[in-house]
Amino acid sequence: MTKLDRVTSRVVCFTAENVNTDQIIPARFLKRIDKTGFGNDLFADMKPPEVFGLSGARQRQIMLCGPNFGCGSSREHAVWALRDFGFRVLISTSFADIFSENALKNGVLIITLDAASHAQLVAAWQEAPHSEMTVDLEKQVISFSGLNIPFTGNSFSRTCLLEGLDELGYILRHEKQIAAFEAAR
Repeated sequence: MTKLDRVTSRVVCFTAENVNTDQIIPARFLKRIDKTGFGNDLFADMKPPEVFGLSGARQRQIMLCGPNFGCGSSREHAVWALRDFGFRVLISTSFADIFSENALKNGVLIITLDAASHAQLVAAWQEAPHSEMTVDLEKQVISFSGLNIPFTGNSFSRTCLLEGLDELGYILRHEKQIAAFEAAR
């Protein structure tokens, strides 16, 4: 995985509610098991103007999402499509549980904010849609148009993202301690 400590980018603001994984990547595109190439089929049946009507949409790495983003089936391909399109950070008031886990395991930072903080970011984006947002995972703060909004998250996931490790990589970095424990048993 690629390390993720700080992302500065223009933002996509797609706040539709209950966007499910079949809308993110329709089932007919799930014929491959490699993680690349799915970005071309992102939102294939929806083509939301909030995403595709923006200049340089594929260069935007941060998406403000609506509540319950990633609901529906547990397909990991949805995260692969978002990541392949270019998104590294998703911000909402709520995400589906399995989607959240899939995102973090694939190097996409999921930030869940309270409704008031999320609304502040959406309003700021509406005022300045071409401004850049900075998400600093180390400091756990979102900076955008004069706002500095703190966030928290799972410390294990934060460590893995900051160090560019998946779960196996995290375990393997403790290989000597594991071998010593096994030898002593």
